[in-house]
Amino acid sequence: MSERLLSTLSLPPPTLAALASAGYETFNDLSNATPEQLSNELNISLPASQAVFSATRPSAALPMTQSAAALMGTTTERYPTGCAPLDRLLDGGLKRGFILEINGPPGSGKEQIAVNAVKSFVDCRQEVLFVDMQNMVPPATIKKVLMASPTADPEGMDFVHYLALHSATEFVVFMRTLPAYLEAHPATALLVLNSLAFPFQSFTGVPKERTTILDRLRQTLAGACASMGLTVIITSQLATKMLEGNGEPGSAPPGSKTIMIPSFAPYHFPTGRTYRVIIVPQTRTTGAIRLLSSPAHVMSRRGGQPVREEPYQRIRGVIS
Repeated sequence: MSERLLSTLSLPPPTLAALASAGYETFNDLSNATPEQLSNELNISLPASQAVFSATRPSAALPMTQSAAALMGTTTERYPTGCAPLDRLLDGGLKRGFILEINGPPGSGKEQIAVNAVKSFVDCRQEVLFVDMQNMVPPATIKKVLMASPTADPEGMDFVHYLALHSATEFVVFMRTLPAYLEAHPATALLVLNSLAFPFQSFTGVPKERTTILDRLRQTLAGACASMGLTVIITSQLATKMLEGNGEPGSAPPGSKTIMIPSFAPYHFPTGRTYRVIIVPQTRTTGAIRLLSSPAHVMSRRGGQPVREEPYQRIRGVIS
């Protein structure tokens, strides 16, 4: 055993998160444990526990990995989101190495767009890490979308790695282990952070701690996008903001009103790589998708006019 960090191992994110939550940080921490004991303590399967111990054994040589340039491929390749109005705002679809933040009210179709984008990557046999933070998109939903086409690859779900998080603490653990996971899985092309705002709703820390977590997220995503061409999709509910009668932020005095705004500010994500959009329903079947900012047009903290917008219709529940 050694002082090497367990977070550097090529293990599934749920296993890494369970180890970190239980206080296992280095190889030495496992020196007195057995696979059976670890399985019971972490509430993971025995094969998963055995895989932990197998991964800590020294290997004869480290395998070579693809170069960052090879992983990024051509910078002109686009992956459709399955939402034509959004693809028009993105000039054809998602590009490798960029981030798409989708904001909208409940039921606006954010998750549907994210899952359809997963299908685009899987159809190209690209690996996906899907992180769900509100139990909005179970694996069965992803599989249903992947298998909807008559020509669907029956092994499509093999390209999707799924992780469910339920609290700010679990999200912090995930952020600590994400760089090691990406290093161990260099073929990961798409990361989906679904319902990112949800863990922060129950966050009891001071605002500075929330800012620290978001700063780390921004730095991690910026590094992964730049070094390995990782594409990221973030979905988030809108937040409620109280305005006083004069339009200034306030509590809730007489004459005040509420507005719905994105849960995160533009500076919370790498501005030079992020497209921010908001879905604005106008009726049950129509609305608009607004491009709030893009790598070429970053809004100031005071806000400003959206870059442009595209109308949409919902036909049989699908935005088109």
